[in-house]
Amino acid sequence: MNFSVLISVYYKEKPEYLKDAINSIFNQTLRPNEVILVEDGKLTDELYNTIKKLQEKYNEIKTVCLKENQGLGPALNEGLKYCSYDIVARMDSDDISMPDRFKIQTDFLEKHPDIDIISGWIDEFYGYKENIISIRKTPETHNEIVKFGKSRNPINHPAAMFKKNVICNIGGYKAIPLLEDYDLWVRAILNGSHLYNIQQSLLWFRLSDNAFLRRGGIDYAKNEITFQYHLHKIGYIGIINMCSNISIRLIIRLLPNMIRKYIYVFRLRK
Repeated sequence: MNFSVLISVYYKEKPEYLKDAINSIFNQTLRPNEVILVEDGKLTDELYNTIKKLQEKYNEIKTVCLKENQGLGPALNEGLKYCSYDIVARMDSDDISMPDRFKIQTDFLEKHPDIDIISGWIDEFYGYKENIISIRKTPETHNEIVKFGKSRNPINHPAAMFKKNVICNIGGYKAIPLLEDYDLWVRAILNGSHLYNIQQSLLWFRLSDNAFLRRGGIDYAKNEITFQYHLHKIGYIGIINMCSNISIRLIIRLLPNMIRKYIYVFRLRK
């Protein structure tokens, strides 16, 4: 099965993390036909040098350069235009794919052509990938995913693989910071797409204190309220579900960072 890998990188990314991410893509038991690397705005000299060396090592890497930083959603939409194949695997620029990830996902899609979006569990780590702090497990079947999605994001975005035409037909990613993937899965579900999660870890997800810091504060809380109202407005959740979600999220978003970190790692993970 031919497929593309889609990545976006911006100036704050660490070159060594990007190198680890790209190397993990090409150290797969099944390598991609191409990697579309979106440069979301001007990068640092160190990142440019790293990308140049990676392209010299892997000629499958193609860069898409955006003059100004647009954010993850718009950057991925631009990158999708350059993906040559209908099957597209997502990858973040600081995570590490497990060696059999792409083979497991493509084998499943070949056996189940009705599935449009597939992902799996992710091992969340600090510092080095052997230092696993938690595992974000997501439900397996489509119906379970739909139910789970009414309260939490049902698909691990960095480990996702999808059909390009399905994503393009629903308008691609929307500019909703930190929630663009959640919104994408919901719109895909409402459009009749079928989703599935492999019941094993496919990717090492890099954690940092900043990750939990970004998920808190007044602005993020307001964004959550707007997003929950959006889910209600488009018919995905009822008003009681919406009010419950908002209440829980407001508490979590306004908690001190260390307490929020504890909740995410030890209460919302398995």
